[in-house]
Amino acid sequence: MSPGSPAPAAQAAPPPVTAAAFRRGFPMLERTVHLASCSLGARSDAVDAALERMQEAIAAHGAPWARFEQEIEGARLRFATLIGAAPEQIAILPNASVGAYQVVSTLALDTRTDIVTTVEEFPSVAHVWLAQRPRGARVLFTGDRSTGRIRPSDYTAVLGPATALVSVPMSTYQYAERPPVAEIVEAGREAGALTFVDAYQAVGAMPVDVARIGCDYLVAGTMKYLAGLPGLAFLYARSGLAGDQDPQLTGWFGRIEPMAFDPLNLDFPAVARRFETGTPAVPAVYAANAALDLFLGVDPADVRRHVAALIDRAARALGAQGERVRRAETPELQGAHLGLYDTDPPALAGWLAGRGIAVSPRGPVVRLSFHYYNSADDVEALCQALREFRALTGPAVLPVPLPKVSPQA
Repeated sequence: MSPGSPAPAAQAAPPPVTAAAFRRGFPMLERTVHLASCSLGARSDAVDAALERMQEAIAAHGAPWARFEQEIEGARLRFATLIGAAPEQIAILPNASVGAYQVVSTLALDTRTDIVTTVEEFPSVAHVWLAQRPRGARVLFTGDRSTGRIRPSDYTAVLGPATALVSVPMSTYQYAERPPVAEIVEAGREAGALTFVDAYQAVGAMPVDVARIGCDYLVAGTMKYLAGLPGLAFLYARSGLAGDQDPQLTGWFGRIEPMAFDPLNLDFPAVARRFETGTPAVPAVYAANAALDLFLGVDPADVRRHVAALIDRAARALGAQGERVRRAETPELQGAHLGLYDTDPPALAGWLAGRGIAVSPRGPVVRLSFHYYNSADDVEALCQALREFRALTGPAVLPVPLPKVSPQA
């Protein structure tokens, strides 16, 4: 493969970009209140420019595959830098489902048969685990959907010598619960199992350091808080040879030397690239590099503080006007979005969209996600729109007792 385009790290790093300056890179926010980053990130000038560069490369060179390969390697390097990994620990895949499958396909599931996960797992991952049952897997779902909490004790109660894989989200997709992932990972390791972390709802909105987490695998994608496009995900693999066998889904990018074009030889490199399949979605790769450059220019801790402050502001303002929101038990356990309870979340989301406010309904809540490019003005616009909506429809008729509401004010 061609050498990667370097991430900007060789010289002294400039001061981190402020939230106000970061927001200016997203002109769409001048006309849209974007509170849907948990579903799809906002559109930036940088991504637009990257896609134009890709089109120009095609127009100028016809089939600029060498440039595309450099972009692919550049994305690998940038994501590795963002999460504190080495480039050889990163595989580039189309989505998190493929990442989960590639991991579990390396497990024999003979003497160790158990996959331990949580009822708050995103279905795209949970369904991959369930699909292993014909191979002999026993999938154990921990936790209680009536609370939405993920506690280490839920996991340790079922871990044992039959545990093959422990899976935990870094932030849950529906209620933005942030479990103590490192503690759960350590419990899995002590049981002799491999560990898998879904960081899709975390990367870009908060610090992610794989060394601190200590997991064997971590998956994330570009289209949410990394503000890229659908069609690209990254799989971190601490060791390329952790499983019992080679990945069961493969392609020419998963070879030791892809450019050998040898259909007769199936070899796997001893690094994360062994999990790769065919050619990645090139537009998503270009977009990822542009977006990752934006996030490599900010302090993830500043992003986390900014998001937490907006969540607190929104929760208090919404509560003061009679809305019910789902918050975690403590700020530390809160992810990057709030769950706003409503009688008909899709209808409310559609009404808000008609007024230029993008949100994302899931189950009994409308998810209100906040990012570094959001501001206090976005919170006020949301509150004002909800006041208008309730004036038209009356208060939401919610179940009593209301599930999953934190005692936190």
